[in-house]
Amino acid sequence: MGSKNKLRKFQENSKFKNVIQPDIKEIIGKNHILKGKWRKNIFKNSNPIYLELGCGKGEYSTFLAKKNPDKNFIGIDIKGARFWYGAKLSQEKCLENIYFLRTKIEHLQNFFEDSEVDEIWITFPDPQLKFNRTKHRLTNSKFLKIYNSILKSKGVINLKTDSDFMFGYSLGILEGKNLKIKYAHHDIYNNESSPEISRQVQTYYEKMFLKESKKIKFLSFTFK
Repeated sequence: MGSKNKLRKFQENSKFKNVIQPDIKEIIGKNHILKGKWRKNIFKNSNPIYLELGCGKGEYSTFLAKKNPDKNFIGIDIKGARFWYGAKLSQEKCLENIYFLRTKIEHLQNFFEDSEVDEIWITFPDPQLKFNRTKHRLTNSKFLKIYNSILKSKGVINLKTDSDFMFGYSLGILEGKNLKIKYAHHDIYNNESSPEISRQVQTYYEKMFLKESKKIKFLSFTFK
């Protein structure tokens, strides 16, 4: 993506009413003003809140928001030029139950109160294969602790990935922890018992992986 194109998308994001791009000064050492107030100040309802972490183009969140008007969705990514697509599309479709937040996953506790979130989606995250990148894997122990703090009791976390490594790594992390696996399979499109929600949305990257004959894995779990 060219620098001019990125700049244009950043500028458009700043004008979208469904995009929140806080300055780092707003959250370092303190909580953001929206923490605990997403339902009251943003969505203006009491509906459940769903997060898509590392949302990329925001295809999952946009699809789910359109399909579920009684639920609130927030796509989160540090790269605003990526979720520009979802922000623009959801505005064109007049979806009022979806917003996009530009921040790092590490800062989630600065934006969400304890038990404020009902469900989390992690869609095709970078598996961070190098050993020194372990701390950036979105299902490592550090991130699980963050998710546990913002999720309601028995709130669900869903992982969808094409990576055998990420799938196996995540299952290994869950083993021995106070977690309950609701569903796990290494090839959801060749398994009739796969939940419908795991198959009804295909992102740009998922379609690309399927063309490469990669098997798509799905893992759903909760904190007991």
